[in-house]
Amino acid sequence: MILDTCFKIVNDPTRFTLISGSNLSLYGFMCQNDTTYHFFTMKRRPFVVSLATGTWFAALPALAQLRFPNHAVTLVVPNAPGGAINILARLLEQRLREIWGQPVIVVYKPGAGTVIGTDFVAKSKPPDGHVIGMVITGHMINPSLRKSLPFDTLKDLSGVTLVATSPIVMSARPDLPANTLKEVIALAKKEPGKLTYASPGIGSSMHLAGELLKTTAGIDVLHAPYNGAGQAYPDVFAGRVDLLFDPLFSSLPHIKSGRMKAIAVLSPQRESIAPEIPAAVESLPGYVVQSIFGMVVPHGTPKETIQKIRDDVVAALKVPELKARMAEIALTPVGNQPEEFDAFIRTEIDRWAKVVKASGATAE
Repeated sequence: MILDTCFKIVNDPTRFTLISGSNLSLYGFMCQNDTTYHFFTMKRRPFVVSLATGTWFAALPALAQLRFPNHAVTLVVPNAPGGAINILARLLEQRLREIWGQPVIVVYKPGAGTVIGTDFVAKSKPPDGHVIGMVITGHMINPSLRKSLPFDTLKDLSGVTLVATSPIVMSARPDLPANTLKEVIALAKKEPGKLTYASPGIGSSMHLAGELLKTTAGIDVLHAPYNGAGQAYPDVFAGRVDLLFDPLFSSLPHIKSGRMKAIAVLSPQRESIAPEIPAAVESLPGYVVQSIFGMVVPHGTPKETIQKIRDDVVAALKVPELKARMAEIALTPVGNQPEEFDAFIRTEIDRWAKVVKASGATAE
């Protein structure tokens, strides 16, 4: 065993003061006398015995929290590789690795509408910040869309920050006899149940955007779920499906090529990368849906660690190269505080529960 760091006990053996040393990621104390204890490299989990014995002494769990991160960090993406969440995770991976001086490993755990990946994060032990989960809008939709979840969204996970938002656009087949949102609504009211809209899948924000349109505008359109938007585009091009909800950065090339036409972005205002496309709220007040990208950690993760992760993510978001790449794919950085993101999650769960109930949508 190699002497690495020395601590001095101050009255209470559960309190100590750092005297010297730098590597705080290891455990183990050896009692030298009544006041000074040496820190050794050990792989065995620390254990507690009385100080009176003058033998071994426990390294408190707080010791490992003095320095975060002290080993590789896993960033869990609950989707298959591809799309904006993948690009964002990879951008953050690079910057956080530089900030933390530790490896950041992106792991993909897709399935069940992001449930599999998020469940992995919720059950990760110890809850020390070294496993971080990316979440999307489906994280707030799943509690009402799915009858049972293997975790409690509010109790088993803690929010770190809302990293970014991304606009959704409603597009249409080129020959649809409607060019604006008002005209789409009028057409749907004229022919109830005839218009169809495609989404990347049941439970996605794009699916619920269509359902929210139905309840907000009082129309009846049919949902055509696909296993990913890639399969939906050809059917819209060919006129087999009338409408499509998908991220703007994915749809924009097809809109510019003329294979689809834009109806409206579902953002609070027009988007700078396509200012010619009107915002839905210009015709239908209150109709706003955005894709969100956030970070969560297991419940029980120390608040100080959560705050550090959030602060470091915000620092990464301010790097000009990262901001420029995000702008290219229409991602808007946010970086709010952990408590603000927790409140946002609660609000969005309630919001989407009403939409799910009104639509009768289910993923079971």
